[in-house]
Amino acid sequence: MKKNYIAGNWTEGVDYINNINPSDLSDVIGQFAQADINQTNMAIDSASAALKEWSDSPLQFRSDILDKVGNNILSRSQELGMLLSREEGKTAAEGIGEVIRAGHIFKFFGAEVLRQKGDFFNSTRPGIDVSISRSAVGVVGLILPWNFPISIPAWKIAPALAFGNSVVFKPAQLVPALAHALTEIIVESGIPPGVFNLVMGKGADVGDTITNNHKVNAISFTGSVSTGRKVAQSAVSRMAKVQLEMGGKNPLIVLDDADLDRATDCAIQGAFYSTGQRCTASSRLIVTDGIYSKFIKQMKEKITNLRTDHALKKETDIGPVVDQRQLEQDLSYIEIGKSEGASLFCGGERVARETEGNFLTPALFIDTHNNMRINQEEIFGPIASVIKVKNYDEALNIANDTEFGLSAGIVTNSLKHATHFKRHSQSGIAQVNLPTAGVDYHVPFGGTKSSSYGAREQGQYAKEFYTTVKTSYTAS
Repeated sequence: MKKNYIAGNWTEGVDYINNINPSDLSDVIGQFAQADINQTNMAIDSASAALKEWSDSPLQFRSDILDKVGNNILSRSQELGMLLSREEGKTAAEGIGEVIRAGHIFKFFGAEVLRQKGDFFNSTRPGIDVSISRSAVGVVGLILPWNFPISIPAWKIAPALAFGNSVVFKPAQLVPALAHALTEIIVESGIPPGVFNLVMGKGADVGDTITNNHKVNAISFTGSVSTGRKVAQSAVSRMAKVQLEMGGKNPLIVLDDADLDRATDCAIQGAFYSTGQRCTASSRLIVTDGIYSKFIKQMKEKITNLRTDHALKKETDIGPVVDQRQLEQDLSYIEIGKSEGASLFCGGERVARETEGNFLTPALFIDTHNNMRINQEEIFGPIASVIKVKNYDEALNIANDTEFGLSAGIVTNSLKHATHFKRHSQSGIAQVNLPTAGVDYHVPFGGTKSSSYGAREQGQYAKEFYTTVKTSYTAS
């Protein structure tokens, strides 16, 4: 049984839940502790008590700890990657890749500790100097999703600790194993008791307590729009800092002049890899009519050749859907698409494999228009739809016609259209001749409209959320 980590101690839960492998429903990965409201408050109290010593600690001390965490993650990338794939359902290659990314994130912020900057100004008044500095925002509550069970925690935990904050970390219920393994590595790094706390449990208990406790100074949340809005309302009502990363309905525009192989590769990688369970997935493929027929024909050929199977099998391209609830949601949207008049061109079938798992073949709809629910609502599964348009202008208008604005892509050989797209796409991320789902950890991440709220994540921009600015005046 795996315990929570509170105030420097591994702590029994008030209950335990089984962690089930979505590739093999008979495989119980382990039993993981569930915290209640009281234990969550204990974790918050410990983070509050440890804050001053940690935020005042020498920069090299914090840097060394984060760098050690990163090195330990990288040294265990194969082991942790296989655990990730077993727990969440990504293929082994994707799982290992995500772990490596998490290790690099910790190492980046280990170095970022030593790159802290301030500003110095002459005052508008004689004989006065002005300096600008940054300090920790305080106790940070992190409420995390299941689809990237180590990289998203890494890109929140690492900057929070780097800038001197203490942390209360709530992982998603579906992926406690990676959260627990990451916590073990952080504890082994020598972090002082109370600075980092792991509280696994229900959102109604742990998440709501983190959101509403007045000792939590800032909350970073990644998840659904509906839950994000509730988090924001609670946090803002008590004047806590809040950062939200939520949904996406990301377009990939394919113009007539696009390289067909590149276009279909970008579409398949963006729409279906990681089982389509990415907020940056290409769920709307907007294709101009001159290339449309060739595009959908080649898409069908490539999709048919994708192997959906157990995440740890070498020949697997697409792993299982994360759980039964998500699978039922995916299947319901396939029926919604059909009922709206869309044509299911290929895929979208439950398939039996050697083990009982949540296996769904990638689904591609054609004959769709942008007002359909399948083109407006985030499905979060291996389902994409194709929208045929006349030209670039119509494609851009449809791409922007959504409540979301996270990532958007275009495949074209036209510098004119690529440049215009980067300037006029209503998204936080613009990709040219690349899948919408690939991002780097050293540059900012975030979207517009209902996709994001608050400061950007990752890279040097992370300091905007995890620090507060002080302006100091000194008379000579």
